[in-house]
Amino acid sequence: MAKVAVLGAGSWGTALSIVLADNNHDVRLWTHREDQANEINRTHKNERYLKEATIPTTLKAYSELESALEDVTAVVLVVPTKAIREVCQKVKKALTRKITIIHATKGIDPDSLKRVSEMIQEEMPPEHYEDVVVLSGPSHAEEVGLRQPTTVTVSSQTIKEAEVAQDLFINENFRVYTNPDVVGVELGGALKNIIALGAGISDGLGYGDNAKSALITRGLAEIARLGTSMGANPLTFAGLTGVGDLIVTCTSQHSRNWRAGNMLGKGYALDDVLDHMGMVVEGVRTTNAAYKLSKQQQVEMPITAGIEQLLFRGAHPKDVVDQLMTRGRRHEMEDLADILGNQFSS
Repeated sequence: MAKVAVLGAGSWGTALSIVLADNNHDVRLWTHREDQANEINRTHKNERYLKEATIPTTLKAYSELESALEDVTAVVLVVPTKAIREVCQKVKKALTRKITIIHATKGIDPDSLKRVSEMIQEEMPPEHYEDVVVLSGPSHAEEVGLRQPTTVTVSSQTIKEAEVAQDLFINENFRVYTNPDVVGVELGGALKNIIALGAGISDGLGYGDNAKSALITRGLAEIARLGTSMGANPLTFAGLTGVGDLIVTCTSQHSRNWRAGNMLGKGYALDDVLDHMGMVVEGVRTTNAAYKLSKQQQVEMPITAGIEQLLFRGAHPKDVVDQLMTRGRRHEMEDLADILGNQFSS
């Protein structure tokens, strides 16, 4: 039995806490809201974020970070990307020994253009951890909380740390693979949220399966182009954190990015959409970051560019789609050649 603190009591943090508690670990779920911690401890429910799931009675919620971190052997960060640095700064003040750090946040910082693991490494002193482990894959919190079959990937530059995370989480309902490609796993999980926004926009406009299928397929090509330009293995994007995460996020109403895109496609303003969602829509900030990265890396990402225009420059959803459909002619295999060329030339 391990002592694990899960930081972030949203839907995904709660779902991962349930997995860990089912595995008989000593789980401390931290939230900055005292009323939410009290609700979880009293009712064993998280009504706002994961109302269908029953939380094991062995799990305890905390609103004081120092208490949640006392004597833990592992910390799982599941806070929004914009809160990563602030939470890490608080964590390092409370730690007294080396722990395993796992993060399950899917995003990129639009200011520094850093991946989440890079931000953690910048904020956490090396004496507090061996390496950062990324947990990602096709995994709706709503289904994980109900113990429905789910498969994810954990990745770290240190295989031992990845295997520690694998052992913590794996059970008969939650299968965990390891993958050494941290860049690919992290980028796949973050960038698919952009394409999920696009899929929602397409559905909101009333387009059919043909349009969404094309969007997902061409979106995968964009993800792989940017990913390989940054050192990822192209095969990673054919796996759980590429194709797998795209399918689940672009085709399900569980996906908050799809739901946000759907409202945008129906004509709602971005601010109204975000107010209505009541939860962080990581794809919005990630679109901004990926657009900047595409310019920095000199990588063509027309879907990302179109959604960036819609989100931040007032473009109309249908005009963005028309712009994508009238692009210059191109051979489909050129993308594969470009992606493989990036990999083998590095």
